[in-house]
Amino acid sequence: MSKNAANLAALRINNPPATLREIALDRMRRAIISGLFEPGERLVERTLCDQLGVSRSVIREVIRHLEAEGLVEMLAKQGPIVARLDWNDARQIYDIRAALESRAVADCARLADAQVKTRLKKALDDLDRTSRQNSPPGILDATTEFYRIIFEASGHNIAWDIVSRLNSRISRLRVMTLSTASRTVSGPAQIREIFAFIDKNDPEAAAAACRQHVTAAARIAETLLGPTE
Repeated sequence: MSKNAANLAALRINNPPATLREIALDRMRRAIISGLFEPGERLVERTLCDQLGVSRSVIREVIRHLEAEGLVEMLAKQGPIVARLDWNDARQIYDIRAALESRAVADCARLADAQVKTRLKKALDDLDRTSRQNSPPGILDATTEFYRIIFEASGHNIAWDIVSRLNSRISRLRVMTLSTASRTVSGPAQIREIFAFIDKNDPEAAAAACRQHVTAAARIAETLLGPTE
């Protein structure tokens, strides 16, 4: 490489700092997912500006982005509110998860080499640690990373794009189900079972364990969100 080429290459920003909008978006997203802002709660621009210390234009951009993610709804004459959760929407999300995740898990089990298994094991260790700490944000991050590795290793890039678009709503449902007494124990245990079958390169058993994990979460969500008699 010539000196000029090396100097030009050094100009490249490989890890650009997050913009103010990105920081505000991440904090608002996490606040909604964690339940700090409750379903149906109005999001008042002036209040959010004071709470986050940003301009109204930044808040408006953030709200538009969160609306696209399904975390915010716009109501006529009321403005933005935190999107409400209902079982019909949740059921569809779990159906999509079961279909896409089980297929990706099966192909990952078929293809996984030692390097992929090591990466999955690290994500599982992070999941176990955050579960012991009862840290929902940490659990969400570790779980997302576990599945990201699976989709990447299986070559299911388009499917991961679909899952990523739903990830904010998936995370809200995960936090909701984690609030039940045993889910911080049973959920990670079921994910570890998925890994055990990937580690054995057993596609059918891995896919079945994945479907069971999603089904168990869906049953909890239905209990919490389903219509009452």
